Amino acid sequence: MSQGSKVKWVVGVAAAMVVLGLLLHWHNLSEKRNILGSVNTEFNLIGPDHKIIIESYDDPEIDGITVFISKSQTGGIKGALGLAEDTSDASVAVRQTGPIRVKEKFDNGEDAFSERRSVLFKRLHVSRFWDAPHKSFVYVVWTDRIIHGSPQNSISAVVAEPWGTQAPDLSLMQADPAALPQ
Repeated sequence: MSQGSKVKWVVGVAAAMVVLGLLLHWHNLSEKRNILGSVNTEFNLIGPDHKIIIESYDDPEIDGITVFISKSQTGGIKGALGLAEDTSDASVAVRQTGPIRVKEKFDNGEDAFSERRSVLFKRLHVSRFWDAPHKSFVYVVWTDRIIHGSPQNSISAVVAEPWGTQAPDLSLMQADPAALPQ
């Protein structure tokens, strides 16, 4: 293989990785989320400003629970192209917004939501836990990375309360009597 062929091959692979990264980034933008707004944290002369984005999601497995997230978003040219790595800064707040009904049983630590924070190696997670003794759903927002994760996190909880006269439907979360200690 000639030197020119090697250069073309490397450029082609790099271009394919950029296109793949952009497609994955744009796929994340199509997820069901409600962007409430943003505040600018740093002005950029070229490209969008650095921001804090505020979003809300309805938990896909539990009716009546809404998850609110604030997270950093890198601007500039890299941010505009979807190539920037966003920081691990994020916060979560969870509220009961209707009658609670668990639609599907889940394991503690299972992700309610996940999204990319860089082209390839970093993800933001919102993981869900069930605290049976306190009848509470607990959510933690955190990020991971292939090499170095981040200990930055935020936690929020909501107690499963009646909504008006409607009691929460927690039947799928009830402990298996055979698994209880004797």
